[in-house]
Amino acid sequence: MPPISSEGNLPAYEESGQGDPVLLVMGTGSPGRVWDLHQVPALTEAGYRTITFDNRGIAPSFDPTENFTLDDMVNDTVALIEKLNLAPCRVVGASLGAFITQEMLVVRPDLVEQAVLIATRGRTDALRAAMSRADLELHDQNISIPPLYDAVVRATQNLSPASLNNEELVRDWIDLLEMSPQRPPGIRAQLTLDTFPNRLAAYRSISTPTLVISFQDDIVAPPHLGREVADAIPDCEYRQIADCGHFGYLEHPDVVNGAIMDFFRGNSRAAP
Repeated sequence: MPPISSEGNLPAYEESGQGDPVLLVMGTGSPGRVWDLHQVPALTEAGYRTITFDNRGIAPSFDPTENFTLDDMVNDTVALIEKLNLAPCRVVGASLGAFITQEMLVVRPDLVEQAVLIATRGRTDALRAAMSRADLELHDQNISIPPLYDAVVRATQNLSPASLNNEELVRDWIDLLEMSPQRPPGIRAQLTLDTFPNRLAAYRSISTPTLVISFQDDIVAPPHLGREVADAIPDCEYRQIADCGHFGYLEHPDVVNGAIMDFFRGNSRAAP
């Protein structure tokens, strides 16, 4: 594994492979190495150079405080692209990483050749607002949550019924999530970013070729909200993948990776 690098105020980042660069932006509470499980190997095998990094709030990136905004995270991503001379590059973002990416497409379209937005949305509806408030209230109570309880809740919220009803598979997921509790130092600031105003009108200005991928059983970023983003972005392609929850890029990585690379190669078509 290549060493993780950090320069000045840049996020800690890691590079793999050779070829055209693909920057991967991870979601709330997760380090960039999550991409290493499935997406980095597939992209490097296909001849791409991948760059993953840790967002603010994920050690050892440079700002572990809880006083930052989505604009700060967009600026971090812009700075990394410029410092590494990646532009124009392909960018893949998941969940919070997709929010960062789509906002970057509004303010710095010159940096991005193609964009893939995984498990995204362009507004906060009533249920997602309540989920965000609940997460913040739990965090602010400073309660020590048993790892097994945390694992069960996260599995239920982020996996599809297809995974949850597979006894062998769900045991593996519970074991994995129990060993990786999601409470990094900067998680509170990241949690606040799950609630944001309706941005769909702003996304009508995006001119970058874009693909939105939604997951059929995602309750964190449900398909109808992802489809709204695709409908707002001119000529955006849309793909909905079955039997996946919010962790669909981990549940069915081959399907997700195939959709990403088909789009990069110009072989994909928008879903009806």
